[in-house]
Amino acid sequence: MANLLLKNALILTMDQALTTVQRGYLQIRGDRIAALGEGEPPFSEEGYQVLDCSGKIVIPGMINTHNHLPMILFRSLGDDVADRLKRYLFPLENESLDAPMVRAGADYAFAELLFGGVTTCYDAYYFEDEVAQAAEACGIRAVLAETILEGPSPSAKEPYGEWAYTKWFVEKWKGHPRITPSVNCHAPYSNDTEHLVAAHDLARREGLLMSMHVAEMAYEHTGCVERYGLSPVAYLDSIGILDEHFLAAHSILMDEADLDIYQRRGVKVSYNAGSNAKSAKGVAKIRQMLDRGIPVSLGTDGAMSGNTIDIVTQLSLVGKIQKLFNGDRTLFPAREILQLATIGGARALGMEGEIGSLEVGKKADIAIFETDSVNMSPLYDPYSVIVYSANPGNVESTIVDGELVMHRRQLRSMDFGAVKARLLAYQEQIRQTAAELDRALAEG
Repeated sequence: MANLLLKNALILTMDQALTTVQRGYLQIRGDRIAALGEGEPPFSEEGYQVLDCSGKIVIPGMINTHNHLPMILFRSLGDDVADRLKRYLFPLENESLDAPMVRAGADYAFAELLFGGVTTCYDAYYFEDEVAQAAEACGIRAVLAETILEGPSPSAKEPYGEWAYTKWFVEKWKGHPRITPSVNCHAPYSNDTEHLVAAHDLARREGLLMSMHVAEMAYEHTGCVERYGLSPVAYLDSIGILDEHFLAAHSILMDEADLDIYQRRGVKVSYNAGSNAKSAKGVAKIRQMLDRGIPVSLGTDGAMSGNTIDIVTQLSLVGKIQKLFNGDRTLFPAREILQLATIGGARALGMEGEIGSLEVGKKADIAIFETDSVNMSPLYDPYSVIVYSANPGNVESTIVDGELVMHRRQLRSMDFGAVKARLLAYQEQIRQTAAELDRALAEG
């Protein structure tokens, strides 16, 4: 591992004071930030790989807190299908997926994340050991979980077969320096109470994050009310699984009582602005959540839901959707949105002591934006440029754990041409399966 020195950089630290360094240096020794400050570094540059960051913006690596990464195999399928999850996605996954295909999708998804300056992600899918192996190989930081689902799934053909897989997966990957296992149940409507409680017990015994889709679907809400006389949030609270180590994805259909529960239990939220808008499910009340002290982070959902999995694409959506939804253009200044993508993501994953801001002693997870492209000038407010002007193609370099894994738009930790070829080798097979589903849908 070469020590790195970033010089002449505009640094957005995203620390508690939102310190901005106008033209400074950032010293990386091993996997940690050793020093940063204004002007020239007050030490010898000998022994460092020096990156001249003149005209560049340096920020903490972005964090995507809700993904189904290998779903990238199905991107652009079923975009306008009603009840897409049950009528299209579940059948497509069950009829197509196997372990090698999941590995191909995971490799490609990690490439997209690294190209977009995402250095940490949360993922829940099937054959998750394949995802973990891909994460280990490419150098990204990841919190990963096998999805526990009532009934058969691609990786477990018997009901709740993922339960044994989850326990094995946790034991295999716990203690890894970059990969953290997690426990994930799909949703309240796709798991029974017994398995929800057992999953929570496992997560607490092992000191792991538990995550789930919550308050996302209208039928989820109706079903919970009919079965338990409670909202999904109140039901989960009644069985004792909501706490400060619970990450709730989406959380759209929430009333004041539900917000009270999240606040009281310390629940964390992954807000998926793009996929929620595309699916017309609604807008999460993240202003009210943040005002209550509920930690909020940003996710993308799978690439069949939101099409892109980078976080840069989400930033402007967060601002525009929330301003429109609340009827107030002053809400969510760009600095606050970038906080959600960095230190907010770290808090959601319980990693704020290690990542999410550029501070001495923290892990060296960094994204570097160029400002030479036509969309990046003029640069008056760097936060606004990142949030409203930038696209993932403006990320020039990505550093994870002190390693330069993507530099000058070239991946160093994988052969992108080979990764893309492996993904596209499945395209015709998936196309044929999708065509059969399309015919079934057309026939009603």
